[in-house]
Amino acid sequence: MLLEYAPIIMFIVLLLLLFLGVPIAFSLSFTGLVFAYFLWGIQSTSLLTSAVWGVMNNFTLIAIPLFIFMSILLEKSNIIADLYDAVYKWSGGLRGGLAIATIIVGAIIGAISGVVAAGVIGLGLIALPQMLKYKYQENLSLGAVMAGGTLGQLIPPSLNMVVYGAITGVSVTSLFAGGLGTGVFLASLFVIYILVRSFLQKDLAPALEKEKRATLNEKVVALKSIILPMLLIFIVLGTIFTGTATPTEGAAVGVLGTLVISLITKRLNLKGFMSALYETLKMSGMVGWILAGAACFSSVFSGVGGNRLVSDMAQSAPGGKWGVLVFSLIFIIILGMFLETMALIMLAAPIISPLIADAGFDPLWWGIVFMVVLQLAYLTPPFGFAIFYLKSAVSDKIPIERIYKATLPFIVLQLIAAIIFILFPGLALWIPELLKK
Repeated sequence: MLLEYAPIIMFIVLLLLLFLGVPIAFSLSFTGLVFAYFLWGIQSTSLLTSAVWGVMNNFTLIAIPLFIFMSILLEKSNIIADLYDAVYKWSGGLRGGLAIATIIVGAIIGAISGVVAAGVIGLGLIALPQMLKYKYQENLSLGAVMAGGTLGQLIPPSLNMVVYGAITGVSVTSLFAGGLGTGVFLASLFVIYILVRSFLQKDLAPALEKEKRATLNEKVVALKSIILPMLLIFIVLGTIFTGTATPTEGAAVGVLGTLVISLITKRLNLKGFMSALYETLKMSGMVGWILAGAACFSSVFSGVGGNRLVSDMAQSAPGGKWGVLVFSLIFIIILGMFLETMALIMLAAPIISPLIADAGFDPLWWGIVFMVVLQLAYLTPPFGFAIFYLKSAVSDKIPIERIYKATLPFIVLQLIAAIIFILFPGLALWIPELLKK
């Protein structure tokens, strides 16, 4: 009887631990180990060591610490501040221009590093004070920071795409190509939303006063700070898309390029370099334990029939293959409200992705749609990680309830984008198809 309800009880225990504030890596591993011990005995607790060993021996996942290192080097070199300064000088004359600059810089940060935390925290420290200073509505300002900062989830190189590809066997390069198109589309949707709302509500996001706008000469000079980061994006993505390098090797190229840029601009000293190494070790360790904990939890969950339970529920949904698709999307959205994205991938992808493929959908297309929907996990309360990243940047200045409220319009926009990619699959696949030719 206990075994029959074990999958449901496992999720309840996991959610209770998360609500109690236990870190997600330890919540996952503890739940998996406890259930394994009581159901199968002491010998089954070797699942955790097996999970750690599996994570350590996955070559594709080596890209994660490399991309994290690249992201932290960019932060230490103040390149994010330079990018925002350059873009906002060009867009400040528009209503909503600073919010648009925030979205564009978020997309660029995503294309350089693929680390969402770097985008949200960086924009929270640099862009948010500027928008509030020029009397932008707080709700729009907070939302723009979180929406722009999370674009690194889609725009390559994306850490989550690396994990998804490693788990499902879908080509990471093809996921990167699809993510580029969908990420730019989503960024454009955010920009259009800001422009329309700013046009309709004149006091929402006022344009900079004429005397505070940059001159043409200042705008041209500011473009210099964009050249090297854009060159870095071109080199990293170019080597991956042309097949010259695997995503892991492309990450190494990105680290080397970031170091060269930091040395050329004389923004990085030995102390900053050592600090970046230390922070990379901490963040990579956290990611590694999340992946190991998720692997442990999912192994036990599968062993007690959880995968079969979810599969049966999906296949019994009305509407044939479209019922399976809708169930899968709802399943991911609900999990995303509580779980960190990498843990969500580890738990959901091995269950849902084979069901979608069996239903007749393109695995690559589904992987891209999975990533678009997964981006909601960063914004959806109560455990949206972008919310907590931004809260750490603003400290006690803004209550978390107001940050929650600011996510709502951008959650709706992301749902609209997901529906568009489902109805028009070619929009998600045109760049991967182009690369094949």
